[in-house]
Amino acid sequence: MKRVILAIVSTVASLVLVLSFKTHSPSAAATPPAAVGTSGTSTGTSGSSSSSSSSTKSSTKSSTSTSSKTYTGDSAMTRYGPVQVQITVKNGAVTNVAATDYPTGDPRDAQINSYAIPQLNSEAASAGNANIDMVSGATYTSEGYLSSLQSALDKAGL
Repeated sequence: MKRVILAIVSTVASLVLVLSFKTHSPSAAATPPAAVGTSGTSTGTSGSSSSSSSSTKSSTKSSTSTSSKTYTGDSAMTRYGPVQVQITVKNGAVTNVAATDYPTGDPRDAQINSYAIPQLNSEAASAGNANIDMVSGATYTSEGYLSSLQSALDKAGL
């Protein structure tokens, strides 16, 4: 009789613990970084046609060897959406890398890309090429990022 009571009590206690378990929900602070605006930039061209007249004047005054040029890679379609990368090249070296388009369609995409995109941007800028590590947990985004990054590097002749 004692075993039956013990079994019932332990079953009820286990059931209460299982039903009171709360899963981790994405926090509101896990917002993805803002994408770099691409309006007015044509893919594969240097410079930005949406730049102000003062920056256009300064870029025409400087010599071509010291001016920086921007190249946008082809959009790489992933399972969750397109990924596109833009690089800035100065004196034959990559000075800046930014993802201009990446999946943010649902909260999980936003959560993943909030840590993956800055990490990929940082690694690509410091490496200066597409030979960077992928981000664990963001495999599809990383693959699309590397594909678009390589496209931008090819357009820049690097």
